[in-house]
This record gives sequence, C-alpha cells and structure tokens, in this order.
Amino acid sequence: MARITGGFWASRLETLVNATLPSQVEQCERTGRIDNFRRAAGKTEKEFQGRYYNDSDVYKLMEALALARHPRATALLDALIPEIAAAQSPDGYINTHFAVDKAAERFTNLKDMHEMYCGGHLIQAGVAHHRATGRTDLLDVGQRFADHLLSLFGPGKREGMCGHQEIELALVALSRETGKTEYLDLAKHFIDTRGRGLIGGSAYHQDHVPFRELTEPAGHAVRMLYYCMGAADVFAETGDVSLMWTLTGLWDEMAGNRMYLTGGLGSRHSGESFGAAYELPNETAYAESCAAVANVMWSHRMLQLTRDAKYAEVMERALFNGALAGISLDGTKYFYVNPLADFAGEHRRQAWFDCACCPPNIARLLASIPDYLASESDDALWLHTYADSTVPFSHGAVEQRTGYPWSGDVELRVLADGEFSLQLRIPEWAEPQLKVNGKEYLAEPGRYAEVHRVWSRGDEVSLSLGMRARLVESHPYVQENIGKVALMRGPLVYCFEGADNPADLRDIVLPDNASFTGLRNSLDVIALRGHAGVVLAGDALYRESSRAARPSAAEVIAIPYFAWANREPGQMAVWMRKG
Repeated sequence: MARITGGFWASRLETLVNATLPSQVEQCERTGRIDNFRRAAGKTEKEFQGRYYNDSDVYKLMEALALARHPRATALLDALIPEIAAAQSPDGYINTHFAVDKAAERFTNLKDMHEMYCGGHLIQAGVAHHRATGRTDLLDVGQRFADHLLSLFGPGKREGMCGHQEIELALVALSRETGKTEYLDLAKHFIDTRGRGLIGGSAYHQDHVPFRELTEPAGHAVRMLYYCMGAADVFAETGDVSLMWTLTGLWDEMAGNRMYLTGGLGSRHSGESFGAAYELPNETAYAESCAAVANVMWSHRMLQLTRDAKYAEVMERALFNGALAGISLDGTKYFYVNPLADFAGEHRRQAWFDCACCPPNIARLLASIPDYLASESDDALWLHTYADSTVPFSHGAVEQRTGYPWSGDVELRVLADGEFSLQLRIPEWAEPQLKVNGKEYLAEPGRYAEVHRVWSRGDEVSLSLGMRARLVESHPYVQENIGKVALMRGPLVYCFEGADNPADLRDIVLPDNASFTGLRNSLDVIALRGHAGVVLAGDALYRESSRAARPSAAEVIAIPYFAWANREPGQMAVWMRKG
C-alpha cells in the first residue's frame, strides 16, 4: 500500500482524521445509531431509533476508522468495537432493528429489510480492521454473522438473497482474509440465483433477469454497482469468464452513455436509478454520492483485472469529481444528491441525513486513497493516478513528487535495483513527455507507458502531462447539453458559481476559442479565469432568431466542481452555452 507524504491528498486525509471521522462518530451517537447497539446488548431500554438499516452507517464508519490507520481513528474504533460485539446474538445474527422485540421477524423480508446488506458492511469493517492491526475482535463478529448465513442459505437450503447487494463482495473479502472457500461459494450462489424472481423480480433490485443476461445497467444505481463489484470479485477468485463478459459489457454501457461528466451515476430521483441511454439531465440529476463512490470502486476492480487504462480514467474522474464533491472542504458536511446545475442556488450540503449512507461511504473511500494509487504485477509496478507518496513493491519502492491534480509534472525516484517495468498511466487528456535519466521514452495518451529496463537505485523519471484548460462537449443525444460546453483541466471538471461571475449563469456564452488561465483563489484551489460573452435573456418567451441580442464581453471564473457550494448560496452550472 502506498504512503501519502504530502500534497493534495495529504491535506484531505488530515481533514478526514481531524474533522470528518470524529464528527461522524458524534453524529452516530447523537442520532441513536450507537445506542441501538446498546439496546440490543441490554445496556439501555431506549426505543430503536432511526431507519432499519442504520447499522450499516456505523459499520461503514468503522471501516473508515480502520482504513485511516491513525492513532486518533484507532482510539475511536477501539471504543466502538465492544459496543458492536455485545449486540451479537449467540447464533451469530446481528441487526439492531430486529433485536429485543422483533427476533421472530429475522430474514422474513429479504427484499426490503437489508439484513445481509448491513452484515456485509460489518464484515468489510472487520476485514479492514484485521488488515490494519492484525486483531480479530471485529473480524470475529463479522465471521460469526457469515457463519450464521452459511447455516441458512446456499444450495439445498433457503432460497433468496438480500434486496440490496453488498454481502456478495463482503463474503469474497472474508474468504480471502480467512482462507475459507465456503464464503466465496455463498457469494457466488447469491449472484447465480439472483434474477429469477426470488425477491419479487423487479429491475429496481436487479432481480428481473440473471446476471449473465444483463446487457445494460438498470434499477437502483448503487445496488447495480455493488452487484458488479461482487461479480468482479467472484471472477477474480474463480476465473468464471461468463461473469467477465457481462461485467465488460455493463461497464462499457455505463461509461459510454449513462455517466455524467463528473463520474456521477443514476440520473433519476425515482428509485435512485439509472435512466435510459443518454438520459443525463443536469439540474435534476440524482447522481447520489454513494454511486460515485461505487463507480470508483468498481472501475478500480476492472482496472486490477485487466490493466486497461480506460478503467483508470473513469476511476480517477469519479474520484476527483463525483465523489469528492460529496463532502465539504472542511470535511463535515455532505451532499446526498449531486446536480450539475443549480440555478435556484438552494442546493447545500448537510451535516447529516436521516438516511446517512453517503457520509461514511465517502469517508471510507477517502481513507482508502493509498490503495488506488498503484498496483503490482509480475515484474511491473503500475501507477494509476499521481500523488506525493512512497509506493513500496517487491523490488523496493518508488517516490513520487507532484502537484497533481493542480500540476501535471510528476517526478519519480526509483529506490530499487534490478530489471522490472514501470507502467505509468498517461491520461486521455494529456500532452505527455516522459524521460528517464534525461532519455526520452514513448508516452501515448489513454495508455500506460511502459519503461522496462535494469534500474539502479536513484534513477529518476520525469513525466510531464500538461494541464491545459479545455472545452469539452457531450454526445449529441444528451439533449440538455446540445449547444453547450463544459470546462476541464487535467482530471478536474470545473463549474461556474454565482459568487465569481457577473451575470445569471444562463446568460454566459463561452466562445469556441475561449482560453483560461489558472489562479489560486480564496478556497485554496486552482480557479480558471477567462473571457466570455453575456447575452441577456430579455423578457420575451419566444422571438425571431435574427433578433437575438449581441453579447457583451465579461470576465468569468470557474472553480473545480468538487469545491462548489462552500461559500454563500448561489447559482452553479457545469455545462455552459457556447457560441
């Protein structure tokens, strides 16, 4: 695992440990989520508080605390583990909603009640804690729940699966951690038997057709992606190519015609679901933060399985834009929904939610950032995205120094001797130059640049990606974006806010030859300044096109999409009129 040593992500991780994680523990206490475990353990007579799946918020937070690998986070986690363990029934079952007075209702509504979903997040927290500390006290709780599932579900046993996918990928993780193949077999069983109407047969639950017959992402977006993550993990362990064929097609459909520029997913508020191909409205976008997080996680899995740079491209896009927008710069407020336009100026982050799935999901993603930087294969170290870091691998380590994502300059120092390859990802937008000890190497956008040689300790690699601001347009079938462009620089999507600009954002027109220069602003981000036209809308609802007003010149400023709504309320837009 890489170690972050400075720069963009070091600042984010510092905020995570000092603000995000402590405040989320406080929110879980304030809203009764932890008291629910005390109630299940007989420590309090308070009524159950909140939604029936609230246990999962605590488990995701615990996973984030484990992944952070920081003394402050460890102390918070150490206080929570006994509370969780005490709530477990002797048979291994654990779910606080069904404790005390609802034991007879366990697993009576697999479609809706999320018992396995919650248990899956418990298992993931236990695996993360075991990997970070070597301790088994939390892992044991999750494993006992998994053993309880094994006693009830599987071939020749009770039919059905959880309405919200998660247990599948968790069982694979537990199998890897413990070496018990029974957990992998159960994960495979849940995937193989879904889609046969056992939990109602709806597309919302991805129960309408078997997995291998799916040709497009459908239904609840987060469930769909967790489903694919579980299938990818099962493929990684079994080599079942029928799963990989389906995964490849589903991912291509998702990224090719159902994904926002930001990496956000799920265009419909109804069912938090995918829409039809190219159905990507901006102001009414749903684009749940959890879906962007899941996009990062699924794309990372596909990258690990294939080493295809297209997966890294989307992983990075969703990470820096769709997911990072879900949390405020101070690390204590969150978006559940992530529109790409807000002309009313009313969309603001909240400190917490009644349904609080997104805050701890973002936290566990941020805590795991070091895992996304690099990976190793036979005699090769692959660098997928760039950050100030030290990346260990079997031959030694590589040090990275970079201002990414603000700068495209990356300096590497090899702390290893021997023959191996460095595989350096060259983003699709890059204008690359690659040198090793001053000698130029081929680097093509949208691919990994391989440098295979006999290395000596102290060898230096210089990679310049370029960071030119660029205007992008969408496929013409995305109706809301016809006649519009968006602004990007490096991996970052930019947006325009009312706080920086002189007119209603709907009146601003970006010329085809618009150029932008970077400047550091009050949000401590690189903003982009350029010139545009302003065409006042006027009062007429309809008019002859020849009577359109001529634009007046104006200076405009754009900021990274992830940084919007951190100042006073106001308009925001990603897609702007072009002319």
